[in-house]
Amino acid sequence: MAQPTDVSPSSPYRAVDIALQELSSSPFPECRTLDDLLVRAVRIYGAKRCLGTRELLREEDEVQANGKVFKKVLLGEYKWTTYEEIFTRVTYLGSGLLAVGQKPRSNILIFAETRAEWMIAAQACFKYNFPVVTLYATLGEDAIIHGVNESEVSHVITSAELLPKFKSILSKMPKVTHLIVMCDSQTISKADFPSNITILSFAEVEVIGAEPDNIRTPVTKPSVNDTAVIMYTSGSTGVPKGVIISHGNLMAGMSGQIQRIEGLGPMDTYIGYLPLAHVLELSAETASLSCGVAIGYSSPLTLTDQSSKIKKGSKGDVSVLKPTLMAAVPVIMDRLYKAVWDKVKSGSPFSRALFHFAYDYKKNSLEKGYDTPLFNRILFSKIRQLLGGELRMMLSGGAPLSEKTQRFMNICFCCPVLQGYGLTETCGAGTVTDVSDMSTGRVGPPLTCCEIRLRDWVEGNYLTTNKPFPQGEILVGGGNVVQGYYKNPEQTKKDFTVIDGINYFCTGDIGQFEADGSLRVIDRMKDLVKLQHGEYISLSKIETVLKMSPLVDQICIHANSTQSVCIALIVPNQKNLTELAGKIGITGKEFEELCADEKVEKEVLKEMANVGKKSKLEKFEVPAKLKLCTEIWMPDTGLVTDAFKLKRKNIEEKYKPSLQRMYSFA
Repeated sequence: MAQPTDVSPSSPYRAVDIALQELSSSPFPECRTLDDLLVRAVRIYGAKRCLGTRELLREEDEVQANGKVFKKVLLGEYKWTTYEEIFTRVTYLGSGLLAVGQKPRSNILIFAETRAEWMIAAQACFKYNFPVVTLYATLGEDAIIHGVNESEVSHVITSAELLPKFKSILSKMPKVTHLIVMCDSQTISKADFPSNITILSFAEVEVIGAEPDNIRTPVTKPSVNDTAVIMYTSGSTGVPKGVIISHGNLMAGMSGQIQRIEGLGPMDTYIGYLPLAHVLELSAETASLSCGVAIGYSSPLTLTDQSSKIKKGSKGDVSVLKPTLMAAVPVIMDRLYKAVWDKVKSGSPFSRALFHFAYDYKKNSLEKGYDTPLFNRILFSKIRQLLGGELRMMLSGGAPLSEKTQRFMNICFCCPVLQGYGLTETCGAGTVTDVSDMSTGRVGPPLTCCEIRLRDWVEGNYLTTNKPFPQGEILVGGGNVVQGYYKNPEQTKKDFTVIDGINYFCTGDIGQFEADGSLRVIDRMKDLVKLQHGEYISLSKIETVLKMSPLVDQICIHANSTQSVCIALIVPNQKNLTELAGKIGITGKEFEELCADEKVEKEVLKEMANVGKKSKLEKFEVPAKLKLCTEIWMPDTGLVTDAFKLKRKNIEEKYKPSLQRMYSFA
């Protein structure tokens, strides 16, 4: 747990085991920079499995009942490379990049989906001191142009799938000279690319680097303060900002994370599928590699047996890999929660009653500190198989996880779900719950790499002197707090501050420290809206409550100070909305027609009121009107980030006429 370092209400909290000592700065005393971690791992785990990718056996079209055609894949087993083999490839790639003109301490862009080559490229850059610029693979053209031009990269490492994105915009990125593509040289189509752009395959650069005249050790070995990554945020507001992360920042962050993940080592297998351009995945995979963990790669489209690209009857990646460790964002856990409950509801009355009895019994047992081995083996083992059956720990980050979903994952998947709190600006590190902590809704005590203090926010009445617990804006301080924003001194000055010689990031989140020093995130300054009659409402709090309804797949609450009520935009669950319509006598309509039907809309509004009442929302927190949206909000729509955080301004702009109409009738 954690404790304040002195008696002042605004005193920083530190993990109990380092409260009066220095904050941790490295996972291992002998390692100072990221390349040191790989060297150490190769020395200890050289012949062990390192990175794995499933073999693509074939791809085929599958015609759906509505006539639409979806691409489906049939995948084989995982093919593995060892730590020694990866180290050789890293050396060849880094030497090859030097040979084709990449300079130490000059930025280089990795723009690709999560895969083994992404990590190999990153490790080569860490070793040869090329600062890695990251951009989400789903970003639009304007954001890509902004990131490339601002960071002044000349060399871009990308995938064959994303290469076409560059065709139409290369003329707007004058400094780019080289495109290195993750594919075989035979599959690269160089047509329509300007003649002044050199296009090479990943393998070709490795071959160049392996030539006796080219292979070399790093010209300039990185130092603790050298930039490792310029990570562009997903831009939930405005253009993405580049966050400057040094080797020392990432090392500090991982030192805290590794300490909290009990038994992390070569017996573990981690499944990598979240975007490596996100700090949560990058730090999780780098930490895994440093401890000898095998990483098997996946994607959200092939993750489970039911994933959209998996051919019916064949196995998804978790079923084949059987990971012991997994990171997830709340939206993925919420989907698992709803999928399991839908299956339970479709069972016989006896099976439903048995499941509910077992669920409630285990819930009560866990809250008293006991497990239920018999129920785990007989009733919950089938649910565990949805994620491979071997998971011993899950980490949730990126957004708040609802208490219902967290408890559900603990019970049904028979493994602890560790909630973490961190941001890109803190290298993803801040807090992680203890394995033994069976409470929900909390994000745990500070990690050993940082301290956290609360700062009064008088306007919202969040004060460090509040009883029974101190409350205020969360400030994270320590070696994991980054250098600031790239070429943006104004924003850096606004969001970062130095207190008692420690660099702090001002998060804008509101938290409270509870009696045992565990942090609970209770609000967000930007999400807090004052209604016409003076009541404050938290948009994200309402969304977290209402999205637990089986009718809701995605939700955005909207409010402003000129109105006395809030309203909602909801992407409904198609199956459950159809069932609801049937109950009120509406049948035979397409999904789009149901979403536009006023009677259906009213029934959904009633359901939202019921869910809000059960969760003790105030009357003014329950939406007065809503719109059912037929379009799923995916990152490529520009309405959510890659971590599925809402881009509120974009959503507001897209649905502006609907919002105005709802307010006029509310």
